[in-house]
Amino acid sequence: MNIRTPPDNQPAGGTDAPAIQTRALEFQWRPQQKPLTFPDICLQPGEHMFLHGPSGVGKSTFLSLLSGMLTPRKGTVALLGTELSGLTASRRDRFRADHLGVIFQQFNLVPYLTAMANVTLPCRLSRLRKSATAPNAHHEARRLLSALTIPEDLWNRKVTRLSIGQQQRIAAARALIGAPGVILADEPTSALDTDNRDRFLDLLLNLANERGTSVLFVSHDHRLSSHFHHHMELSGGHA
Repeated sequence: MNIRTPPDNQPAGGTDAPAIQTRALEFQWRPQQKPLTFPDICLQPGEHMFLHGPSGVGKSTFLSLLSGMLTPRKGTVALLGTELSGLTASRRDRFRADHLGVIFQQFNLVPYLTAMANVTLPCRLSRLRKSATAPNAHHEARRLLSALTIPEDLWNRKVTRLSIGQQQRIAAARALIGAPGVILADEPTSALDTDNRDRFLDLLLNLANERGTSVLFVSHDHRLSSHFHHHMELSGGHA
């Protein structure tokens, strides 16, 4: 695996680098506990993977390792050609801001900001993502909010005044803005009914396809797997 550390605010890896590649990952929460082990994955740019497993098996831990928010006990994580363990904590934070969109199960929107301000937030934190919007971040945010069917009269409303489904789509728009190379999604559809869940997934993946963004989507609901190129299951044997 050819890996490197990119300069700050520069694109990561090369066009031939996998979007996500892991090898022999282990993580241990406490010394007396048995380590969690995870299967190797190699996801190419623009491909989407569905990661399935029951509650408590380590799905969120795996996403935290992939995002660099946790560091493995053993093994390697490389995103877009960059091995995360080779970065300092501050450079991991910068890499995450520049190259990752994360959709959390609870969305993690900033409650005192409007829908528009939440969506454009990554462009205020990353010059690289800001430079990838055309012609500017607000224009791109408007396009994403429209594509995700958020009515225009809600764009300047605080997110706490919006429905759960609307907040979820705003979280997706925030993850997509600035064309990050990878999106990590941690069970973001768990609060939706079947129709809204499938509609949300189709919108998310279609927008990711437009940008060549790879998506790793974690859920306990195996019925969602048909939306994805690749499927993987975490079980008691792995985590």
